[in-house]
Amino acid sequence: MIHIARWKKILVAVVCALAVLYSLPNVIGSGARGFVENNLPAIFPNKTVNLGLDLQGGSHLLLEVDLSTVMKERSEGLVSALRPEMRKEKIGYKRLKDIENGVVITMRDGEDVDKLKKIIRDIERDLEISVKGDVVEAKYSDVMIKEIQDQTINQSIEIVRRRIDETGTKEPAIQRQGDTRILVQLPGLDDPQEIKDLLGTTAKLGFHLVDQGGSRSAGSMTLPMVNNDGPPINVLRRAEITGDMLDSAQYSADQNGQPAVSFRFNTVGAKKFCTLSRENVNRLFAIVLDGEVISAPVIREPICGGQGQISGSFSLKEANDLALLLRAGALPAPLNILEERTVGPSLGADSVEAGKIASIIGLVGVLIFMLISYGRFGVYASGALLVNVALIFALLSSLQATLTLPGIAGIVLTIGMAVDANVLIFERIKEELVNGRSVMSAVDAGFSRAMGTIIDSNLTTLIAAMILYSFGTGPIKGFSVTLGIGIMTSFFSAIMVTRLLVVMWLQKHKPTELKI
Repeated sequence: MIHIARWKKILVAVVCALAVLYSLPNVIGSGARGFVENNLPAIFPNKTVNLGLDLQGGSHLLLEVDLSTVMKERSEGLVSALRPEMRKEKIGYKRLKDIENGVVITMRDGEDVDKLKKIIRDIERDLEISVKGDVVEAKYSDVMIKEIQDQTINQSIEIVRRRIDETGTKEPAIQRQGDTRILVQLPGLDDPQEIKDLLGTTAKLGFHLVDQGGSRSAGSMTLPMVNNDGPPINVLRRAEITGDMLDSAQYSADQNGQPAVSFRFNTVGAKKFCTLSRENVNRLFAIVLDGEVISAPVIREPICGGQGQISGSFSLKEANDLALLLRAGALPAPLNILEERTVGPSLGADSVEAGKIASIIGLVGVLIFMLISYGRFGVYASGALLVNVALIFALLSSLQATLTLPGIAGIVLTIGMAVDANVLIFERIKEELVNGRSVMSAVDAGFSRAMGTIIDSNLTTLIAAMILYSFGTGPIKGFSVTLGIGIMTSFFSAIMVTRLLVVMWLQKHKPTELKI
């Protein structure tokens, strides 16, 4: 006799009810959703699936980060750092010039080569030095170039994200594409000029001393704390150190194990910060990014090693965010617009309508097939299929996932695949009945013996979806997300929901014959 524990029945019923409840906001109008949000308790969901650029309309920008400018600035910085050090050590040279990814020095005296090598190593350890006669060439290694480029791309993405978030654009998609490009998709924004103007500026980072006078003077300015997290601060107008002198910043822990941010300056910045910290012990200095104070720590002691730490009442997330902001302002690079497209809302609406029609046709076609092929059991499978669709939209809404046209294709494909498990089970039940088993025994064997095949088929498709998500970009990821979610929900609906409906009917009617 087939038996399903009471707690399993309750669990299936609760999951089905939640699926309907959380998917419902996608069906009702915006007015009804507003009523739910404003008048009903927070337990009633009001989130809907976010529509992507191709469904909602909006702007599409493909940006290219000018990495050559970054490497040029690095090379020029090496020249600026080498010149005073060579003069200090009285090393004569005929020419000191920046080249691609490095510098070249033509020496007056070959005996000074070893001293020059030491100076170069002290300034930048990751340079590859080659000597040909009286010519010394120092260039960044391929590994270091790749690291600089990756860091620059990540910093540029952070700058772009911060600036776009300020516009209030809902669910922007900002991601790296290839080695040098950034893809920006802005659903619902039909005028990309505002964003282009916004991205045309660069993040400005500065280290300012706090004005000790207490009131604003001619040489100071009042700046707000980031996110208005505290009263405004009066800082001296002149930045003692600028963002281009910052080499890196990352999360660390202070002496008490509390979250903090460690940073490192380049050679020029290290010297300036050494002088600044020595002359201003126990004084506040402000870290200013884009006209907002993101931190105002106290200089506890002279910091002359080119490295420092910002500590305070940071949470782990705040320390990581601060490190990201500091890095984002450290190496801004020009952004060139390679491609610009605007998708009108009418075209997006047409895509949504076409997706709805395709989904409905697929759903109705599967329902008709199951009803004709398996009769009463086809009705139960169809009910489970409807639960499966509700589960998909409930999960997408809860995760606030962005649905694109390829995502709709994934849902349509899932609708067709969702009844695969039921087909395997029902065909197995048919075989068991032909072999002379009783109704109860055949149904029990059909569900249990088809399980291995069902798991294998779903698992292989799920692996394919995971691979698509891991290595794909944009539309491919949207397709893989809906496909993966659909596989998991279809497994639940086919095994649990269909089984529960079949068992409840069998226990109530106890048939001696079964037509399937």
